[in-house]
Parts: sequence; C-alpha cells; structure tokens
Amino acid sequence: MLQLIADGLIVGSVIALGAIGLTLTYSILRFANFGQGEFMTWGAYLAITALAFVLAATGGGVMEPLGPFSFGWQLLAALVIAAGLTAGLALLVDWALFRRLRRGNAITLVIASFGAALALRNLVQFLYGTLPEYYTREIQIAIRLVPRDVMGGLRITPDQMLVIGLTAVTVLGLHVLLTRTTLGRAMRATAQNPALARVAGVDVEAVIRATWIIGAALAAVAGVLAGVIGQVRPMLGFDLLLPLFAAAILGGIGSVWGAVLGGFIVGLAESFSVPLFGAEYRAATAFLVLIAILLVRPRGLFGEKA
Repeated sequence: MLQLIADGLIVGSVIALGAIGLTLTYSILRFANFGQGEFMTWGAYLAITALAFVLAATGGGVMEPLGPFSFGWQLLAALVIAAGLTAGLALLVDWALFRRLRRGNAITLVIASFGAALALRNLVQFLYGTLPEYYTREIQIAIRLVPRDVMGGLRITPDQMLVIGLTAVTVLGLHVLLTRTTLGRAMRATAQNPALARVAGVDVEAVIRATWIIGAALAAVAGVLAGVIGQVRPMLGFDLLLPLFAAAILGGIGSVWGAVLGGFIVGLAESFSVPLFGAEYRAATAFLVLIAILLVRPRGLFGEKA
C-alpha cells in the first residue's frame, strides 16, 4: 500500500508540473496546447546537450554523484539551461505560429498545436535519434523507510525523493509568483478578461510571453525529472500528454493547485491500477477516475463556475 502511494506521488509530481503549464496556457491563451508534452521531451533532450557542454567546460568529462543522488551538480546546471532553452523554443513557436492565429477561433489554434507537436516530435527524433538516453549510468539502491510488515513497507531512492521535493519547491515558488508579484496579478487579470486588462494598462502581450516562458520551463523541469527516474526518449512527452490533460481537467482549468492535485490523483490512480488490472490499463484507470469526478463536479475540483 505505502509503496503504491509513493510510486503514485512520484509519477504524479511529473504530471503535475506539466499540467500546470497546460492549465496556465489554456486560462490565458484560451486554447488547449497539444504541444505541451513535446516541450517536456525537448527539455529532457536539451538537458542532455547542456550536460555535455557543462562537463566539457568544467574539464572533467565525468559527472561525480552529488551525495546520495545518481547525478552531480552538473545536471542541475543543465536543468536550468534546458529550462531557459525550452522557454526560448516556446517563444519561437508562438512567434512563428500562434501569434499569427491568435485572433482566430480556438479550433484553429488547437489544430495548429497538433501540427506544432508533430513537427517538434519529428525534429527531436531527427536530431537525437530514436534510442533511449540516460543522464547517468549510476545504479541506486532503494532505501527502506518503512518495514515490510507495516502496510507492505516502503522503499524509495534518493532520486525519487528529489523529484517529489523539487516539485513541491517549484509549485510553492510559482504560487508566490502568481499571488505576490505584479506579473502574477497581471496574469490573473488577463485570464479573467483580456480586453479589460488591456484597458487597465496591462501589457497583455508581455503576459502571454511570460505564460509561454513559465509553462515551457515547467515542462522542461518535468521532462528532466522524468528522465532522472527513467529514461529520455522521443515519445516521453507524447506518452504523458493524456495524463497531463486529465490532471488539468480534473483539477479545474485555470487552477494551479487544481492541476497539482489532479496530477497526484492521476498518478495514484495509475499506480494502484497496476496490481489490480495490469500495467497496460494504467491510462484507462486514470480516465475512469477523471470521468467519475467530472460526473459529480463537471468544472473540476477547483474550477470556477461559468
């Protein structure tokens, strides 16, 4: 039981970070961005490239593990670089594609995001190949935190602990940004009424750029964390796209904390479905939970009334 909960929270942490970017994009730009998963993939692969440059710049060429973790400080530096590069990629896609279609209807933007996602996925396969990559080859031994006779016990690796901890810190930082800063107030005003926000002096275009930057950076962090506890592969983001949408809708579109809670619920549902129905039904179980909650609360857990 405890092991399943821990596994669900670990997976849910990755889903939550990606779902936050998705719900921010939808609440401010008013369309469902199907390219969010590809930003996760690009963030994961850009971290590999950045890691190679950081290792070359430091002259070592070999990454020594940092404390109990399987990676060194170089990967943390690469994570920051990858987040910045992924944000730049999102701005480029917006400038080249979405900015020109923004005055159209939402369906046009959704279809355009499908096309952008397909292009980004094929481009990453062309540049990096189709074989899985790893940030490190170090083998970690799971630490037993709870004895086996207590609810089945609990074993977890330091890397998995880091995923949960870094997700918590990132979400708290984003909460402070959205609630205590001028940018956060401008983003909330734009989400509620873009025209009125523009009349009130809010630079809506700057808010849109900030939304792309935040959403893409969070996707990059999620992609790197997924690679730390697993492997980096071209289909990484695509395989997580449906859970991202499930988490965002489940929590309520526009709610950051709803996306976080939705991510954890989806992660837990997938984790508990494995011993019950088999790994092949993980995604189906998550959507059964989504449908059940939406039947009771159609606007999601934290969604506002229309």
